[in-house]
Order: sequence, then structure tokens, then C-alpha cells
Amino acid sequence: MTKSDLIMKISEIYPYMSIRNVERVVSIVVESIVDALKEGRRVELRGFGSFWVKTRPAAQRRNPRTGEKVSVKERHVPFFKAGKQLKDVINGHDLSMNKKTL
Repeated sequence: MTKSDLIMKISEIYPYMSIRNVERVVSIVVESIVDALKEGRRVELRGFGSFWVKTRPAAQRRNPRTGEKVSVKERHVPFFKAGKQLKDVINGHDLSMNKKTL
């Protein structure tokens, strides 16, 4: 599902909201998550999952083609862990989560 698919789905569920307003809301949510991750904070959406950033330290690696040593700089990598309710819905164990609870 793309961002535009999500916007269309939300506008179908809430027809009284204009598509422009739905776009704003979705953009604000995504930007808020990104901003929190940039600041090093964890984002938890109950029933859905958690986002956080891990730091991978600088290291010396080898280029597999040439065998030459390569320096890799420290980097920050976003991670996501699905919540229990999301896992249950995907696995068919608990079908109580519906489109309006998300």
C-alpha cells in the first residue's frame, strides 16, 4: 500500500473529510514519526507496532569482489517491530481489529 492508497482508503471510510485534509493528516503523522526518529526517540503505536533507531558503529569491512578493506562510517538505521495485535490479525488469531481502530 502506498501513501496515496492510504489517503484514498481513509477518504472512503470518512467521506465527510476532503481528500486535501486527509492528505494533510497523513503527512503530519508520517512527518511526526520521522521527526521523532531523527531526534532519537522511539515511536509506539499501540496495537500496531514500534519504530526506533539503532546505531551501527563505524567498522572496517572487505569488498567481496576485490578483497580490499573499506571503511564504513557510523550510521543510524530505522527499525520496526510489529505489535502483538497486528501479528494476531495477520495470523488470523484475532480478527477484532478493524479498519476504524487503526
